[in-house]
Amino acid sequence: MTETVRRHVAALVPDALPAYVYDLAALRAHAAAVRAALPERVELYYAAKANPEAPVLAALRDAVDGYEVSSGGELAHVRAAVPDAPLAFGGPGKTTAEIAAAVDAGVHRWHVESEQELHRLDAVLADRPGTVVDVLLRVNLPVATGALDAVALAMGGRPTPFGLDPDRAEECVRLLTGDGADPGPLGRRLRLRGVHAHLASGLAAAEQLAVAEQIVTWSAALAERHGFPLAEVNVGGGMAVDYDDPASRFDWTAFGEGLAKLLDAHPGLTLRIEPGRALTAYCGWYATEVLDVKQSHGEDFAVVRGGTHHLRTPATRGHSQPFEVLPVDAWPHPWPRPAVGTGRATLAGQLCTPKDVLARAASGADGLRAADRVLFAMAGAYAWNISHHEFLMHPRPGFHYLGS
Repeated sequence: MTETVRRHVAALVPDALPAYVYDLAALRAHAAAVRAALPERVELYYAAKANPEAPVLAALRDAVDGYEVSSGGELAHVRAAVPDAPLAFGGPGKTTAEIAAAVDAGVHRWHVESEQELHRLDAVLADRPGTVVDVLLRVNLPVATGALDAVALAMGGRPTPFGLDPDRAEECVRLLTGDGADPGPLGRRLRLRGVHAHLASGLAAAEQLAVAEQIVTWSAALAERHGFPLAEVNVGGGMAVDYDDPASRFDWTAFGEGLAKLLDAHPGLTLRIEPGRALTAYCGWYATEVLDVKQSHGEDFAVVRGGTHHLRTPATRGHSQPFEVLPVDAWPHPWPRPAVGTGRATLAGQLCTPKDVLARAASGADGLRAADRVLFAMAGAYAWNISHHEFLMHPRPGFHYLGS
């Protein structure tokens, strides 16, 4: 943890815990380093679903080219938080109301997921004469055998609800571009810019580059077959974040160098990436305190304020959330202070379910005592916003934005 975060959490009174603490200065520095590692013709969009807190969105504004949103709610929220920012609108199930709201909000790029979605978008535009929008066809591309076998989340390369099958993408191109001389039946209000293909999450730099090259190669062949200029390819996000090794980071320098070589082979092409977790995970901590330590059948359990109803990531991914202990020397009670005595402990929350586990059999909990504080790291993405807040109706955590 940063010293700024350590001092801030140490100064909080117990009833101010649990709390999310974000180091926005560290976030800005990390995002700027990512931007600096990318070639000029690579646009960096932030996937707002990873963490849509308004101060986080605002802290990223100088480093990113825009934001990717996936619902009408995200659209309105991000537009309010960063009013001047370009938006890309994705998601496999856009409603007519969301499509209309996004058109009226001036969405910069549309990630179209189906043939019907093209027709629905065109129908909304028919009521707004003169409005033309730029679209990318999201395609569920086949990739080299085994390329996505080891990833935690695969959105493509296999049967999924995301994007178009390649053969349907061919038909959508015909609807948009016609025979090349005249636009297709949907091409007067929908302008085809290229292809979107976010296929997986959890790829290291070399794997990500290999997939990106396959996406660009396929997209270039599609454009050549149909005679339209390929202006943009969005290769998605999903850059690896390793919760088992917090010091390990995605190699943005190698990734940027690889993308530069790919762009050299395709003059005039703009690439876009849309990371979420890999930008914000490291800037957030979930800070809490130990309420009790008990032994059960020879194993130690430390029960903390809060739990997976605030920080659901370890439950959904099946990992132990990395943490650090902030010892508290004061013990104001006359009875003995419970402490871990077996050398390791499972850190559990307050919920009445055995699934409420933040870290299992962790050696880092050796000597942990009641009233000590625990700071769970890498809590800046897919944490509070994906958690089941109302289960058991415990108080919500506080939110602290340092360096705003």
